[in-house]
Amino acid sequence: MSTNIEGKVVVITGASSGLGEDAARHLASQGAAVVLGARRIERLDAIVSEIRQNGGKAEALATDVTDVEQVQALVNKAVDAFGRVDVVINNAGLMSIAPLSELKVDEWERMIDINIKGVLYGIAAGLPIFQSQGTGHFINISSVAGLKVVGGGAVYSGTKFAVRAISEGLRTEVGGAIRTTTILPGLIDTELKQGTSHGASSQTVDEMYKMAISPTAITDAIAYAISQPADVDVNEIVVRPTVQEF
Repeated sequence: MSTNIEGKVVVITGASSGLGEDAARHLASQGAAVVLGARRIERLDAIVSEIRQNGGKAEALATDVTDVEQVQALVNKAVDAFGRVDVVINNAGLMSIAPLSELKVDEWERMIDINIKGVLYGIAAGLPIFQSQGTGHFINISSVAGLKVVGGGAVYSGTKFAVRAISEGLRTEVGGAIRTTTILPGLIDTELKQGTSHGASSQTVDEMYKMAISPTAITDAIAYAISQPADVDVNEIVVRPTVQEF
């Protein structure tokens, strides 16, 4: 049975590990051509090599999502390599947890640059192509922290609430032809938990992540959204461990 994934061209940011890597491997195994962006080009090249060895189609480009020109270059690479873009997955993210009183301004700015501007740059790169094609699909990775704020997570939650707002605004503007999906993961076993430099908060994060589940749970949600018919727009999916209260 067709999954409606085969033959689609999918651009993924933050693809060198975690959710992005897992999604790349899975979608490629389903017949999608994947174009991977992240800063760690050596890691991307290894993933691309493995996908190709397994018969899949993949390309990679070193990409810092805080640089609008680099994000545009990533999307352009997809068009150059495969002739079109069907899905842009804005996945790159940073989670730096600490009380506001710690005044970690540099980390606040970094989260805003990656988590919010990175998504906007992905939209800016993909939207004109989608409009020209008359079809396309944005998948933006938010978080359960985009639903609820807990101590130490004010700025991180702020960025993830923003992703939801941007996604909903995008849907209302272009939803007639272009699909928008927001995925809100709970505790997922990825490198995201390593972004916290505040000692006490880092210990709390490490303890919480003992209940984390596999990135495959999010990959399955992404694949589900992509696989729907063109007239079905899956707008929001929350996936968390069954034991996670937050």
